[in-house]
Amino acid sequence: MSSLDTLIKLHRWQLDEQRRKVTEFENLAEKLRAELQRLDGEEQFEQQIAGDSHEANYAYSGYAKSLIDRRAKLAKSVEETEQQIVEARAALADAYAEVKRYEIAAANRLLAKHRGLERLRQQELDEVALAGFRRRARS
Repeated sequence: MSSLDTLIKLHRWQLDEQRRKVTEFENLAEKLRAELQRLDGEEQFEQQIAGDSHEANYAYSGYAKSLIDRRAKLAKSVEETEQQIVEARAALADAYAEVKRYEIAAANRLLAKHRGLERLRQQELDEVALAGFRRRARS
Protein backbone atom coordinates (compact mmCIF):
# COMPACT_ATOMS: atom_id res chain seq x y z
CA MET A 1 0.00 0.00 0.00
CA SER A 2 1.47 3.32 -1.04
CA SER A 3 1.58 6.41 1.13
CA LEU A 4 -1.05 7.97 -1.15
CA ASP A 5 -3.41 5.06 -0.46
CA THR A 6 -2.81 5.55 3.25
CA LEU A 7 -3.63 9.25 2.94
CA ILE A 8 -6.80 8.45 1.03
CA LYS A 9 -7.86 5.98 3.70
CA LEU A 10 -7.14 8.50 6.48
CA HIS A 11 -9.04 11.29 4.76
CA ARG A 12 -11.99 9.02 4.01
CA TRP A 13 -12.14 8.19 7.70
CA GLN A 14 -12.06 11.91 8.52
CA LEU A 15 -14.81 12.47 5.95
CA ASP A 16 -16.94 9.80 7.63
CA GLU A 17 -16.34 11.45 11.00
CA GLN A 18 -17.49 14.80 9.61
CA ARG A 19 -20.61 13.15 8.20
CA ARG A 20 -21.34 11.68 11.63
CA LYS A 21 -20.93 15.09 13.25
CA VAL A 22 -23.33 16.71 10.80
CA THR A 23 -25.85 13.94 11.41
CA GLU A 24 -25.52 14.25 15.18
CA PHE A 25 -26.04 18.01 15.05
CA GLU A 26 -29.03 17.63 12.75
CA ASN A 27 -30.57 15.03 15.06
CA LEU A 28 -29.97 17.27 18.06
CA ALA A 29 -31.57 20.24 16.29
CA GLU A 30 -34.58 18.09 15.40
CA LYS A 31 -34.96 16.96 19.01
CA LEU A 32 -34.78 20.55 20.22
CA ARG A 33 -37.40 21.65 17.69
CA ALA A 34 -39.64 18.77 18.79
CA GLU A 35 -39.19 19.87 22.40
CA LEU A 36 -40.24 23.40 21.42
CA GLN A 37 -43.37 22.01 19.78
CA ARG A 38 -44.07 19.91 22.87
CA LEU A 39 -43.79 23.04 25.02
CA ASP A 40 -46.28 24.83 22.77
CA GLY A 41 -48.74 21.97 23.20
CA GLU A 42 -48.14 21.89 26.94
CA GLU A 43 -48.71 25.66 27.13
CA GLN A 44 -52.04 25.39 25.34
CA PHE A 45 -53.10 22.56 27.65
CA GLU A 46 -52.12 24.53 30.76
CA GLN A 47 -53.89 27.65 29.48
CA GLN A 48 -57.05 25.64 28.99
CA ILE A 49 -56.81 24.21 32.51
CA ALA A 50 -56.11 27.67 33.95
CA GLY A 51 -59.11 29.06 32.11
CA ASP A 52 -61.37 26.29 33.42
CA SER A 53 -60.29 26.50 37.06
CA HIS A 54 -60.03 29.62 39.18
CA GLU A 55 -57.44 28.01 41.50
CA ALA A 56 -55.26 26.89 38.63
CA ASN A 57 -55.34 30.41 37.22
CA TYR A 58 -53.28 31.66 40.20
CA ALA A 59 -50.56 29.05 39.64
CA TYR A 60 -50.41 29.64 35.90
CA SER A 61 -48.36 32.83 36.10
CA GLY A 62 -45.42 31.03 37.73
CA TYR A 63 -45.71 28.25 35.19
CA ALA A 64 -45.83 30.78 32.34
CA LYS A 65 -42.63 32.48 33.54
CA SER A 66 -40.75 29.18 33.69
CA LEU A 67 -42.17 28.20 30.30
CA ILE A 68 -40.91 31.44 28.76
CA ASP A 69 -37.44 30.79 30.20
CA ARG A 70 -37.41 27.20 28.96
CA ARG A 71 -38.59 28.28 25.51
CA ALA A 72 -35.89 30.98 25.32
CA LYS A 73 -33.19 28.48 26.34
CA LEU A 74 -34.42 25.96 23.79
CA ALA A 75 -34.59 28.58 21.05
CA LYS A 76 -31.03 29.64 21.86
CA SER A 77 -29.92 25.99 21.81
CA VAL A 78 -31.59 25.49 18.43
CA GLU A 79 -29.84 28.58 17.08
CA GLU A 80 -26.45 27.43 18.40
CA THR A 81 -26.99 23.94 17.02
CA GLU A 82 -27.91 25.31 13.61
CA GLN A 83 -24.70 27.36 13.65
CA GLN A 84 -22.77 24.20 14.52
CA ILE A 85 -24.49 22.43 11.62
CA VAL A 86 -23.34 25.17 9.24
CA GLU A 87 -19.77 24.88 10.54
CA ALA A 88 -19.85 21.08 10.43
CA ARG A 89 -21.14 21.13 6.85
CA ALA A 90 -18.32 23.49 5.86
CA ALA A 91 -15.81 21.12 7.48
CA LEU A 92 -17.52 18.22 5.67
CA ALA A 93 -17.15 20.01 2.33
CA ASP A 94 -13.46 20.63 3.07
CA ALA A 95 -12.94 16.98 4.02
CA TYR A 96 -14.71 15.85 0.86
CA ALA A 97 -12.56 18.15 -1.28
CA GLU A 98 -9.43 16.78 0.40
CA VAL A 99 -10.47 13.18 -0.28
CA LYS A 100 -11.24 13.98 -3.91
CA ARG A 101 -7.86 15.71 -4.27
CA TYR A 102 -6.05 12.58 -3.10
CA GLU A 103 -8.25 10.28 -5.17
CA ILE A 104 -7.56 12.34 -8.28
CA ALA A 105 -3.84 12.24 -7.54
CA ALA A 106 -4.02 8.45 -7.15
CA ALA A 107 -5.99 8.12 -10.40
CA ASN A 108 -3.46 10.30 -12.21
CA ARG A 109 -0.60 8.26 -10.79
CA LEU A 110 -2.29 5.04 -11.92
CA LEU A 111 -2.99 6.50 -15.35
CA ALA A 112 0.67 7.54 -15.70
CA LYS A 113 1.75 4.03 -14.70
CA HIS A 114 -0.59 2.48 -17.29
CA ARG A 115 0.65 4.87 -19.96
CA GLY A 116 4.23 3.97 -19.09
CA LEU A 117 3.46 0.26 -19.34
CA GLU A 118 1.61 0.80 -22.59
CA ARG A 119 4.57 2.76 -23.95
CA LEU A 120 6.94 -0.10 -23.01
CA ARG A 121 4.61 -2.64 -24.59
CA GLN A 122 4.42 -0.57 -27.76
CA GLN A 123 8.23 -0.29 -27.84
CA GLU A 124 8.51 -4.06 -27.57
CA LEU A 125 5.99 -4.51 -30.40
CA ASP A 126 7.88 -1.97 -32.48
CA GLU A 127 11.16 -3.82 -31.89
CA VAL A 128 9.55 -7.15 -32.90
CA ALA A 129 8.11 -5.56 -36.03
CA LEU A 130 11.44 -3.91 -36.87
CA ALA A 131 13.30 -7.21 -36.42
CA GLY A 132 10.79 -8.92 -38.71
CA PHE A 133 11.19 -6.17 -41.29
CA ARG A 134 14.98 -6.51 -41.17
CA ARG A 135 14.75 -10.28 -41.64
CA ARG A 136 12.49 -9.88 -44.66
CA ALA A 137 14.73 -7.17 -46.06
CA ARG A 138 17.81 -9.48 -45.91
CA SER A 139 16.02 -12.23 -47.73
